[in-house]
Amino acid sequence: MSISRGIHLFKKGECILKKPTLGNVYQQIRNSGGLYSYRVGGYPHSKFQVIGSNLLGGFMWWWILWHLWHEPDHILGEFPYPNPSKWTDEELGIPPDDAD
Repeated sequence: MSISRGIHLFKKGECILKKPTLGNVYQQIRNSGGLYSYRVGGYPHSKFQVIGSNLLGGFMWWWILWHLWHEPDHILGEFPYPNPSKWTDEELGIPPDDAD
Protein backbone atom coordinates (compact mmCIF):
# COMPACT_ATOMS: atom_id res chain seq x y z
CA MET A 1 0.00 0.00 0.00
CA SER A 2 1.39 3.38 -0.91
CA ILE A 3 2.06 6.01 1.71
CA SER A 4 -0.46 8.43 0.18
CA ARG A 5 -3.27 5.95 0.69
CA GLY A 6 -2.15 5.19 4.23
CA ILE A 7 -2.29 8.88 5.17
CA HIS A 8 -5.81 9.11 3.76
CA LEU A 9 -6.88 6.15 5.92
CA PHE A 10 -5.43 7.77 9.04
CA LYS A 11 -7.34 11.00 8.31
CA LYS A 12 -10.56 9.04 7.83
CA GLY A 13 -10.00 7.17 11.11
CA GLU A 14 -9.34 10.45 12.91
CA CYS A 15 -12.67 11.86 11.65
CA ILE A 16 -14.49 8.76 12.88
CA LEU A 17 -12.88 8.99 16.31
CA LYS A 18 -13.73 12.69 16.69
CA LYS A 19 -17.38 12.13 15.76
CA PRO A 20 -19.71 12.39 18.78
CA THR A 21 -20.81 8.97 19.96
CA LEU A 22 -24.50 9.75 20.30
CA GLY A 23 -24.87 12.22 17.46
CA ASN A 24 -28.26 13.87 17.33
CA VAL A 25 -30.41 12.38 20.06
CA TYR A 26 -34.11 12.29 19.28
CA GLN A 27 -37.03 11.48 21.53
CA GLN A 28 -38.22 7.95 20.93
CA ILE A 29 -41.78 7.69 19.70
CA ARG A 30 -43.75 4.58 20.64
CA ASN A 31 -46.60 3.76 18.33
CA SER A 32 -47.92 0.91 20.42
CA GLY A 33 -51.50 2.11 20.36
CA GLY A 34 -54.16 1.06 22.80
CA LEU A 35 -55.53 2.85 25.81
CA TYR A 36 -53.38 4.19 28.61
CA SER A 37 -54.30 3.29 32.18
CA TYR A 38 -51.89 4.29 34.91
CA ARG A 39 -52.64 3.14 38.47
CA VAL A 40 -56.22 2.31 37.62
CA GLY A 41 -58.01 -0.83 36.64
CA GLY A 42 -58.00 -1.88 33.03
CA TYR A 43 -60.66 -0.76 30.65
CA PRO A 44 -63.57 -3.15 30.11
CA HIS A 45 -63.33 -5.55 27.21
CA SER A 46 -65.41 -4.96 24.14
CA LYS A 47 -68.50 -7.05 23.48
CA PHE A 48 -66.71 -8.73 20.56
CA GLN A 49 -63.82 -9.79 22.81
CA VAL A 50 -66.14 -11.19 25.50
CA ILE A 51 -68.27 -13.17 23.04
CA GLY A 52 -65.20 -14.34 21.10
CA SER A 53 -63.39 -15.55 24.21
CA ASN A 54 -66.51 -17.39 25.43
CA LEU A 55 -66.95 -19.06 22.04
CA LEU A 56 -63.30 -20.06 21.89
CA GLY A 57 -63.39 -21.44 25.45
CA GLY A 58 -66.61 -23.32 24.73
CA PHE A 59 -65.10 -24.85 21.58
CA MET A 60 -61.99 -25.87 23.54
CA TRP A 61 -64.02 -27.68 26.21
CA TRP A 62 -66.24 -29.31 23.57
CA TRP A 63 -63.12 -30.59 21.78
CA ILE A 64 -61.57 -31.98 24.97
CA LEU A 65 -64.76 -33.65 26.25
CA TRP A 66 -65.66 -35.02 22.79
CA HIS A 67 -62.28 -36.71 22.48
CA LEU A 68 -62.34 -37.95 26.06
CA TRP A 69 -65.70 -39.58 25.38
CA HIS A 70 -65.12 -40.97 21.89
CA GLU A 71 -61.34 -41.61 21.84
CA PRO A 72 -60.10 -41.94 25.43
CA ASP A 73 -57.13 -44.08 24.35
CA HIS A 74 -55.64 -41.17 22.39
CA ILE A 75 -55.56 -38.97 25.46
CA LEU A 76 -54.93 -41.56 28.17
CA GLY A 77 -52.43 -43.50 26.07
CA GLU A 78 -53.80 -46.98 26.81
CA PHE A 79 -53.71 -48.68 23.42
CA PRO A 80 -54.42 -52.42 23.24
CA TYR A 81 -51.14 -54.23 22.61
CA PRO A 82 -51.31 -56.85 19.84
CA ASN A 83 -50.51 -60.48 20.63
CA PRO A 84 -46.99 -61.19 19.26
CA SER A 85 -47.68 -64.93 18.94
CA LYS A 86 -50.16 -64.21 16.11
CA TRP A 87 -47.58 -62.35 14.00
CA THR A 88 -46.37 -64.17 10.89
CA ASP A 89 -42.79 -64.37 9.68
CA GLU A 90 -43.75 -62.33 6.63
CA GLU A 91 -45.09 -59.50 8.81
CA LEU A 92 -41.90 -59.57 10.86
CA GLY A 93 -39.71 -59.52 7.73
CA ILE A 94 -38.20 -62.97 8.32
CA PRO A 95 -37.36 -64.76 5.05
CA PRO A 96 -38.73 -68.28 4.50
CA ASP A 97 -36.61 -71.23 5.69
CA ASP A 98 -36.10 -72.68 2.20
CA ALA A 99 -34.57 -69.45 0.83
CA ASP A 100 -30.77 -69.58 0.99
